Amino acid sequence: MRVMVGGTFDPLHAGHKKLLVHSFQAAGSGGDVTIGITTDAFAGSKTHPVRPYAERMHEIEEFIRESGVAAEWHIEPLSDRFGSALEADFDVLVVSEETYPVAVEINERRRNLGRKEVDIHEIRCVLAEDGRRISSTRIHRGEIDRYGRVIR
Repeated sequence: MRVMVGGTFDPLHAGHKKLLVHSFQAAGSGGDVTIGITTDAFAGSKTHPVRPYAERMHEIEEFIRESGVAAEWHIEPLSDRFGSALEADFDVLVVSEETYPVAVEINERRRNLGRKEVDIHEIRCVLAEDGRRISSTRIHRGEIDRYGRVIR
C-alpha cells in the first residue's frame, strides 16, 4: 500500500506520532509512506514560531528509525496544502480531523485531473490530560507539553 501524510510537525507531539504510526500501519510491511513536511516558507504562515525544515525532518527521521517500521519511506517538502498528492500514484491519504477538508479537496482535484481518488484515513486527535486536543499552538503557548501533560 502506498500512503501519504503531511504536516508541519513542530514540535513533534503525541498527535503527530499517532498520525505517523497509523500511516506505517496502513502501508504494511511491503508498503511505502511519503511524509510531506511543510517548507520554511509555507510554515511561516503559522501563528507561532516554527523550527527550520531540516530540524523538523531530522526529528521525524529519528522517530521513524526508533519505531522500527517495516515499510519503505521518504520525506518530501510541502510548499502548499497539496504537495505531490494531486499527481502522485498512491492509495491512502492519512489526515487528522483538522486537515480532513483538505483531503476531500485533494480527491476533488484528483477527480478533475482524471486521477483516481484515494482512500482517506481520518485519525482522531489525541487529547491532552485536560480533555482538549494536543496541538502545536497549545504547546507553544506553554499550556501543555508534547505528551499532553498540563504545565502548571
